[in-house]
Amino acid sequence: MSTLNLGILAHVDAGKTSLTERLLFTAGVIDEIGSVDDGSTQTDSLTLERQRGITIKSAVVSFVVDHTTVNLIDTPGHPDFIAEVERVLGVLDGAVLVISAVEGVQAQTRVLMRTLRRLRIPTLIFVNKIDRTGARYEQVLRGISEKLSPSSIAMGAATGLGTRDALPVPYGAGDAAFTSGLAELLADHDDALLAAYVDDETALPYHRLREELAIQTGQALVHPVYFGSAITGAGVDALITGIRELLPRAGGDPEGPVSGTVFKMERGPAGEKIAYVRMFSGTVRTRDLLRFHRPAGSDTGSGPAGDGRSDPAGDPASATANRARDEEDKVTAISVFDRGSAVRSASVSAGRIGKLWGLGEIRIGDEIGIAPTTPAERRFFSPPTLETVVVPRRAADKGALHVALTQLAEQDPLINLRQDPIRREISVSLYGEVQKEVIQATLLDEFGVDVTFRETTTICVERPAGSGAAVEIMGKDPNPFLATVGLRVDPAPVGAGVEFRLEVELGSMPYAFMKAVEDTVKETLRQGIHGWQVIDCVVTMTHSGYAPRQSHSHGVFDKSMSSTGGDFRHLTPLVLMSALARAGTTVYEPMHRFRLDLPADALGAVLPVLGRLRAVPRTSAANGSSYVLEGEIPAARVHQLELRLPTLTSGEGVLEASFDHYEAVRDTIQDRPRTDHDPLNRKQYLLHVVRRV
Repeated sequence: MSTLNLGILAHVDAGKTSLTERLLFTAGVIDEIGSVDDGSTQTDSLTLERQRGITIKSAVVSFVVDHTTVNLIDTPGHPDFIAEVERVLGVLDGAVLVISAVEGVQAQTRVLMRTLRRLRIPTLIFVNKIDRTGARYEQVLRGISEKLSPSSIAMGAATGLGTRDALPVPYGAGDAAFTSGLAELLADHDDALLAAYVDDETALPYHRLREELAIQTGQALVHPVYFGSAITGAGVDALITGIRELLPRAGGDPEGPVSGTVFKMERGPAGEKIAYVRMFSGTVRTRDLLRFHRPAGSDTGSGPAGDGRSDPAGDPASATANRARDEEDKVTAISVFDRGSAVRSASVSAGRIGKLWGLGEIRIGDEIGIAPTTPAERRFFSPPTLETVVVPRRAADKGALHVALTQLAEQDPLINLRQDPIRREISVSLYGEVQKEVIQATLLDEFGVDVTFRETTTICVERPAGSGAAVEIMGKDPNPFLATVGLRVDPAPVGAGVEFRLEVELGSMPYAFMKAVEDTVKETLRQGIHGWQVIDCVVTMTHSGYAPRQSHSHGVFDKSMSSTGGDFRHLTPLVLMSALARAGTTVYEPMHRFRLDLPADALGAVLPVLGRLRAVPRTSAANGSSYVLEGEIPAARVHQLELRLPTLTSGEGVLEASFDHYEAVRDTIQDRPRTDHDPLNRKQYLLHVVRRV
């Protein structure tokens, strides 16, 4: 039996979870359709999901179509949980993008479709809610063609729009306008088909067009559009036919080398880790000793340069640097998805999704066995640009809060914990205010920890303004360590990240000491002079020295006479920050690219507000009775614009905003406070490290 790993994606409230329920019901997996409003759906299993009526965590269910097992992955629609969608994209064979027939193409719909097209994921479009008052056909199709994909084609008409009797009417071989339009669309992507079509339009029989439609849909060149209603079931059979005939099946050799990706984590009733793995090749069996690889940068935090998330203790002396490394654990149990639920199995093979137990050190993003060749990109969406400090209401809950947030960060690495060891405060990264509410409710419901949050602030970055160098020589005051470290900091081009170089010979001291310096440099740069992560720089080691291992006459190692890795891990932050202070840094704030669709008569009211929010319109265009503005706005101001927009545009304005670049702050640093870091606090932190030695 073949396998298809299918994602259901949509803007929030477009009806994708309801569509998931209808697909399971139609396939005979469930006997009764659950309701999002009643909190009785199969995939929204979290208490908070049922209470709020939104999807927060991706969920996997399965059903069988003919001889194909479809692993269906329901994803969140709210943009605050885009990280969940990002992790799913890398394991899909195809997708269904759900659009509301009432609201049409929305901001998140465009973000999702751009990503699906860029990753060349075969996608069907399902226009839901044709039974709802205000449902539209021609307008929605036009919006899809103009805003999502010009290579889209409706697979049917619709009657009775806006009523409970609304029905899609599938097109077939006898619909001349449809077959002609389909032939023209397919010919745009196939020269042989174009030549045959030009010679004789009637030379392309319908079955040939359907075959070519399947090929081009599978190559993500064409996007078929279906109309229907998940609530009434109208059009769902046609969609299932499209899934069966037009989307490609999972590939991979079950006998080949083991290769897979972890895209989801959860904990079982006893607190054990459970890893969701998409297998691309090979077979994993119970009791296999499984090697998994953590690529450099896979411990993805909110850091703009992707240097990974810091050790929760915030201490370079104990932090594990973000670097590629291998782990190995024994698989103790396996489940695979079959007809709606996960069932125990002795193995999981290429193409399938499995739940693995026993991998205590595994994390989201880890690669099983040989790294898969797909996806080509690790980061599909922009990182979060907001952060807040989490404060327990009861001081006695500080320890429990750290444990709880650590477990949440395992399931969502983009939460990105940071703890200030001086103030003993923990901050988390965010995409938006709704995510903050969810974290708060989850901590209370699942861990019994009641928290509040400080004001949400943007995550800025620092770049070196010039060059600076510093050196500490072993045996010379004020250096208390048995180590010599000299470092120079130079600016690098935008987007270069952090590069570590040597001007000393690699053999001038043990490699472990060199590595300790390099790892600590990258960790230390997560907090620059102003407390923000330092990016786009070159750090060069200019001086090195160590005390060789020495022992007393009885052969007992004497640390006081011999250098250790700790000497270099403790000294490096002091030298690096001195060099960085001499170089100076400039603080940059995140800027979002925005696209604003609004009624033309609202333009006069919106423009002054954009000016007060420091937004800069770059282009504008009239589109009938509406107006489109595109430009840049500070990330810190996006939420304010979202709040003002409904009033300014009588509820008709649509805003799209996503991270675009960093820009030097125009106001003073005091206007960009970081609640858990400041220059004085950074100095205290470094002294704290020294005192611990």
